[in-house]
Amino acid sequence: MPTCRSDLAFALCLCLPTMALADDGWPRTIHHEAGDLVLDAPPERVVSTSPSLTGTLLALDVPLQSTAAAAVGPLTDDDGFFLQWADIAHDRGVQVLYPQMTFDFEALLAADADLVIASASGGDSIMDYVSELQAMEVPVIVLDYARNDWTQIAAQIGRATGHEAEATAMTEDFQARAAEAAAAMTIPEGSVSIVSYNFVGTYGVSKPISAQAQVLEGLGFTVTGIPEDMRGLVQQSREYDFISHENLPAAITGDSVFLLNGTEESVQTFLADPVLANLPAVKSGQVYPLGPFSFRVDYYSGLGIIDTVAPYFTE
Repeated sequence: MPTCRSDLAFALCLCLPTMALADDGWPRTIHHEAGDLVLDAPPERVVSTSPSLTGTLLALDVPLQSTAAAAVGPLTDDDGFFLQWADIAHDRGVQVLYPQMTFDFEALLAADADLVIASASGGDSIMDYVSELQAMEVPVIVLDYARNDWTQIAAQIGRATGHEAEATAMTEDFQARAAEAAAAMTIPEGSVSIVSYNFVGTYGVSKPISAQAQVLEGLGFTVTGIPEDMRGLVQQSREYDFISHENLPAAITGDSVFLLNGTEESVQTFLADPVLANLPAVKSGQVYPLGPFSFRVDYYSGLGIIDTVAPYFTE
């Protein structure tokens, strides 16, 4: 039996006796965003073309061989690995499949994976290439992290890799940690807005269905989106409604504000923005960071959000 090196690993070890019961046998058919894939046995060489999904693969402890890397920046280490899971990936010897999310057919074929995990949405989507990969009988499953939260994605990956027990344990562990933090917190009255403030020059307000909103809901907050009468002013809409800077004050209706990828420094920048000076949350000083790793939510970054938010509301 492998050595348990973390709280999550310990929780997973406790679940090992139930793994056989959770397994519905092999071969199994995996339904995904681009069709069905039949897997004859649990994959032993998994690669990820989606850095946004790699954290969940690592948390489930699947045999991840390599991953596409993001452009190097404040959210990544020097290899383009997101900071919330970079150390774990390096400890396990995960290699860069290709850099800067620039799809590389040759690199993917050379990896000779028995399962490719791909994204249907976001900047790391490879949907344009999936039909060609399927024609070449590359075993690929495509997941949509914009439409499904990370626990649903974990369940899908768990079934595809034979790690259903780990997916269940991971979700239960996360929920337990959220409940423990929530029990010690005093939540202020009113709703909250999650704001993407000047992120690569854009301004957005989270919908109540976003992955970040669901983490806050688990802590007891009520997340609100933009007013419906502002729909005509939205420039782009995914998990967030993107809007102009000048229209941002009217789009923020929460009594408190959480800043996506926010730190104490970005909170001060938000509070000093003259365009936002009349916001109730600014006047009351109820503006808080979600933490520097909150852009993509997986098990690791979700815990980071809890660890960032909880102290502000715990005496």
